Amino acid sequence: MASVQIRAAKEADCGDILRLIRELAEYEKLPDQVKISEEALRADGFGENPFYHCLMAEILPAHGEPQGPFLVGYGLYYFTYSTWKGRNVYLEDIYVKPEYRGQGIGTKIIKKVAEVALDKGCSQFRLAVLDWNQRAMDLYKALGAQDLTEAEGWRSFRFEGEAMRELAGR
Repeated sequence: MASVQIRAAKEADCGDILRLIRELAEYEKLPDQVKISEEALRADGFGENPFYHCLMAEILPAHGEPQGPFLVGYGLYYFTYSTWKGRNVYLEDIYVKPEYRGQGIGTKIIKKVAEVALDKGCSQFRLAVLDWNQRAMDLYKALGAQDLTEAEGWRSFRFEGEAMRELAGR
C-alpha cells in the first residue's frame, strides 16, 4: 500500500510546481491567467528571502513497487500581517490531482500549513476559494474554517496592470 508524504518543496520541484499550477488553473477554468515561469518560481521561492513557501504531496510506493515517488498535489503559502491580529499565513493555492481527491491529501496539506502557522506564531490561517467550488468550501468548513463573506461580509479586491501603474504614477 502506497502512502502520502507532505514535504517542503525543493528547488528541483519548480517544474512540477508549475505543471500543478497549470492543472489548478484548468480546474478553475482560468488557464489563460497563468503567467508565471519556472525560473520565476525558482527565483521567488528559493533563496535568502523567499516570497513564498510550498508543500508537496508525494505518493511513496509500497515496498517492492518499481515506481518511484510521484507528486500528486501542492500547497503554496506565504506570510502576511494583520494590524488587528499580527502574524498570518495565507494559503494561495491548494491542489490535488483529480484522481487522488477524496483520500485526505488536501486535508494533510491544510493541517501541515496550520502546523507551520502555529510554529511561526501566526494568529490566523487564511485562504480564498471560488464561489462555485462547493466541495472545497465544505471541506474548509468541516475543518473549522469560517467563511468571512458569510460571517463578516468581507470582499476581496485587487489592483493589477494598468490600474497599479496609474496609482503609482507610472
